[in-house]
Amino acid sequence: MGYSAMTEIQAQTLPFIIDGKDVIAQAKTGSGKTAAFGLGLLNKLDVKRFRIQALVICPTRELANQVADEIRKLARAVHNIKVLTLCGAAPIGPQIGSLEHGAHIIVGTPGRLSDHLRKKTLDLSHVETLVLDEADRMLDMGFYEQISDIIEEVPDARQTLLFSATYPDDDKSKHGIKAITQRFLHEAEFVKIEQVGQHVNIEQHFFEVEGKAARFKALETLLVNESPESSIVFCHTKRDCQSLCDQLNEVGFSASALHGDLEQRDRHKTLIKFSNRSVRILVATDVAARGLDIEKVDAVFIYHLSKDSDIHTHRVGRTGRADHKGKAFILFEASESFKVRLIEEHLGIKVLPRVIPAMHRKRIPGSSSMATIEILGGKKQKVRAGDILGALTSKKNKYELNGHDIGKINIMEQISYVAVKKEIARDALNAILDGRMKGKQFRARLV
Repeated sequence: MGYSAMTEIQAQTLPFIIDGKDVIAQAKTGSGKTAAFGLGLLNKLDVKRFRIQALVICPTRELANQVADEIRKLARAVHNIKVLTLCGAAPIGPQIGSLEHGAHIIVGTPGRLSDHLRKKTLDLSHVETLVLDEADRMLDMGFYEQISDIIEEVPDARQTLLFSATYPDDDKSKHGIKAITQRFLHEAEFVKIEQVGQHVNIEQHFFEVEGKAARFKALETLLVNESPESSIVFCHTKRDCQSLCDQLNEVGFSASALHGDLEQRDRHKTLIKFSNRSVRILVATDVAARGLDIEKVDAVFIYHLSKDSDIHTHRVGRTGRADHKGKAFILFEASESFKVRLIEEHLGIKVLPRVIPAMHRKRIPGSSSMATIEILGGKKQKVRAGDILGALTSKKNKYELNGHDIGKINIMEQISYVAVKKEIARDALNAILDGRMKGKQFRARLV
């Protein structure tokens, strides 16, 4: 998989996990924790016992899907391991059918796991490893009672692994992270990865603006001048997010919105288009600040400043990952100066607000270099990435496409997506429509 060395969180937690001890691990998003607990639970798994042996609880469906995919990759050398995701905003009927066929590992969100337990369609009586991923965020979202009810269905003789980006020493809340660790973990080993030199690869630039119109003009100017290939713009609310996305598209940018009002299929499609470079700008609420697997974001623009310094840290941390350099541009009004002071204290930096520069490019960097084709066929139809690549580059078609024209391929249950260079998108679509995969033709369209 290309891993040449352990990350710090993996090196410090894996020995405890393999020894069967409970673990509380504090580490930021992107530190490699999924591989840490994923390898740990796979190491213990007995494939011949076809029952649920591990349960991973995540705060959002995006994170749950990402974690399940990562576990599947880690397990690909072991035959017949079944990983099942149970998340909301998806029909419960097919999930019940899948549970009837059995699984080794369940990855799910608290709400949908609770639904299955109420319906008695989920049996957790054989779980040996329980993982609470992004535990602080789940508790912030009000899931304490649901998590507690789920854990009550898991045997006491289990290993519990809790991973959290924050673990405040002064947390006295009845429904906080310390409360849940004291109640459900036993003699846990505590691992904290100090964020020494945090965001050393990221330049943070603060700009003071005054008023809604000035804020948008500042963002427009920075996007034009910087012209990042991929960037995330953070807003507070779903309404702000959609409104700003519409404004950016109206003036010629390539933008998509990501927020809680979108249907699950649309959220998934938006993330795929952004990660495969078919869309240049993702305008998002904080659902995108943590837990999403988005590689190499060139820049982050904080349109609305958060008063929570941890949220600011997570937003900024979406860029400058895996030794890449990144930039963060933060807009704030004079009335928000107290938020800036909190960030200064939290990060140990001195903020010197800058003046918005003049727009030194005349052309808005509009459309992206890639386009995305949606194919109505996926894992259920036994479609693989090699089938799609073969259909596009086959000598039998008349379009003369080659592998250099083709980007990321994502295979879902019933749908697949492939990124292609924009200039050959129409030919690529026709190559899919005219060609055959698994001996038959599939419908497809540009999205």
